[in-house]
Amino acid sequence: MILNLRVDHKIADIQSMENISKDMDDLFWKLQEKYSINEYIEISTCNRKEYYINNNFIPEDEDLLSHENQNIIIEYGQSAVMHLLRMTSGLESMIVGEDQILGQVKDAKHKAIKNHHCGKSLDAIFTKAIHVGQVVRNKTNINKGAVSIGSAAIDLAEKHMGSLDDKSVLVIGAGKMGRLVAKALAEKDLNAIFVANRTYYVAVELAKDLGGEAILFNDLEEYLASADLVISATSAPHAIINKQRLLDIDMDYENVMMVDIANPRDISEDVLELGVKSFNIDDLREIADENTRLRIKEFGEAENIINDEFILLKESFKIMEVDEILGNLRASMEEIRQRETKKASSKLSDIDGSAKILNNLTNSIVNKIFFDISNNLKKAAKDEDKDVIEAAEQIFHFD
Repeated sequence: MILNLRVDHKIADIQSMENISKDMDDLFWKLQEKYSINEYIEISTCNRKEYYINNNFIPEDEDLLSHENQNIIIEYGQSAVMHLLRMTSGLESMIVGEDQILGQVKDAKHKAIKNHHCGKSLDAIFTKAIHVGQVVRNKTNINKGAVSIGSAAIDLAEKHMGSLDDKSVLVIGAGKMGRLVAKALAEKDLNAIFVANRTYYVAVELAKDLGGEAILFNDLEEYLASADLVISATSAPHAIINKQRLLDIDMDYENVMMVDIANPRDISEDVLELGVKSFNIDDLREIADENTRLRIKEFGEAENIINDEFILLKESFKIMEVDEILGNLRASMEEIRQRETKKASSKLSDIDGSAKILNNLTNSIVNKIFFDISNNLKKAAKDEDKDVIEAAEQIFHFD
């Protein structure tokens, strides 16, 4: 059974998402302890947290899944898989059509493979989901001119500050999200752009691409004092800018704007008490809604592609059900072939080339016999002919 646990921007604001994510981690590890989950993939982004689990022992009426936190969405089977296909296609993103989710899903899958908890089923599902995301983007305009969370943050800044021309901007965090911000900023005629990152050489690389300047993380106070706009997107587990830190800086609080696109948040809410104009992911919703309105006509075509690909995925899973039977049968036939070929070869050892001829002959015979059996069993799987499959399991059962 495929099980999906998630919280995302659709049902929770950033504060709730931080808290619910912790609850969801606790729920997952309780399930792990009880059912020894060996196959799972975790997806964690700035506006969603999800687990995909493959486990045939977790019942739908499991008490742990009657979780007191109603903001955790729990879906099973086809519903869980359809959500994944929609997500990789960009239909479930805050910024509809954004491309980043596709890379994030790929990264989550690779991480699970590396840590040995992505089995055959989840591998097939995620491979299909990534393929679907690529097809939707190639065959529709869902991502044409699409913005990212990073560029939406710049749009938000311009909405409140006006043009960023001649402004001094400080970007904190040079990871993937920080790079998205930087890409959007590169189109602006800024007075100066500074990049801070805990790993200094990463900041240097990004600043070089932007024609900006990398700064040491320990020098943040100096550059916070002169910045017109601060955009923070680190992976720190706690706030890195708060009221107390800013109180120690000689700066014009009311003339600086801060946009926090990190999760957990980088900027504490108490900076508002100083008059700082501070915004976070929740404040991007208006820009996200406008982006959705521009792409709504692409939804129908995208969903048609998703539905067609979902049918193909279901057929591939039906065939996977008989793959073990076919594998066992093929191995048994090959063992018999090699044994009998060896016997016959020993009797024909005096004839030049007989061993090779005999090996080719027996191999050809096995292939011809196996071909019809394989095709018929795969057809039964597609047609959901359980009687034929169960009969095959009995007939071709090998100890």
